[in-house]
Amino acid sequence: MQESLAERRDTPVYLGVDTHSEAHVAVALDGTGRRLGELAVPNDPAGYAHLWAWTLGFGVPVAAGVEGTGSYGSGLSRFLRAKGASVLEVNRTSRQHRRRYGKHDTGDAEAAARAVMAGTASGEPKGADGAAESLRALRVARRSAVKARTQAANQLHALLSTAPDGLREGLRGLPTKHLAGKAARFRCATGTVDPTAATRFAMRSVARRYRVLSEEISELDAHIERLVGDAAPGLVALDGVGPDTAATLLIAAGDNPERLRSEASFAHLCGAAPVQASSGKVVRHRLNPGGNRDANRALHVVVLNRMRRDPRTQGYVARRTAEGKSKKEAMRCLKRYIARETYRAILLDAVARIPPG
Repeated sequence: MQESLAERRDTPVYLGVDTHSEAHVAVALDGTGRRLGELAVPNDPAGYAHLWAWTLGFGVPVAAGVEGTGSYGSGLSRFLRAKGASVLEVNRTSRQHRRRYGKHDTGDAEAAARAVMAGTASGEPKGADGAAESLRALRVARRSAVKARTQAANQLHALLSTAPDGLREGLRGLPTKHLAGKAARFRCATGTVDPTAATRFAMRSVARRYRVLSEEISELDAHIERLVGDAAPGLVALDGVGPDTAATLLIAAGDNPERLRSEASFAHLCGAAPVQASSGKVVRHRLNPGGNRDANRALHVVVLNRMRRDPRTQGYVARRTAEGKSKKEAMRCLKRYIARETYRAILLDAVARIPPG
């Protein structure tokens, strides 16, 4: 009995977890792929603790494959990392696999554990416990506010275009900001069926909403700029990199940018690494349509800023076009270079944030 208990304590355990909003389903495998058990736990700290104790009962956890580490599995991922466990991001099973074997939570959890064992799941999830996660939350709020403000501006102009002629006088042709300022100060009569009065009231309501959203966006921008300046001063100091661009690249890299093996991995993550499209004697590359498109947009903004005012970048584009390359091809090369430069700055800033000792 003592020997069996000792062997059990030394058994390597591979954990696979299928995550959901309310509960997670886990399957444990040993080093030979034998199924040790399955468990469903609630998506809360008590459930995480129960899952960890259950896993330790089988042996030594080697690695955990978790689906959705950036959404439903984010809390469990943070808990397991805090316990010192190796957590790997696992993609959902392929459509062919689901068609052949069906779709159920236990099967997905077991597939996640087997992907970890086979080495096909090797992506380390983002830390989500520092400045990058804070910036992500702020940018979610900002994106929503910008979208709502754009809708308010469109509604304001639509109301103006159909307003009675007397109301349109003096407002036609005004920029949105000035139009909202004037409409927000309208004096409106209530309890009347006059279309002019109703339109004035509607325009005042939309204009005030536009101004409130503008103030919210300005407040979020100030918070983001302050946080980016504290977390990544080296990144912001690069030519052409502003607070919004820096925040986007920091979010893409995560709070643990060292999880990316090299600057080439970061370029692939941003969709800035060219993809081979060679065949036979033809050797060429094409645009990479994958990766984080928001990060790719941020790199594109940096390229445009440098092409506008940086002499070195302007000279590089001129040389490339003289060699027969198109302007788009030269910009793709610049994106790759800037991905390398920004990744190094992100790493240096991350090291600088580590407290001494």
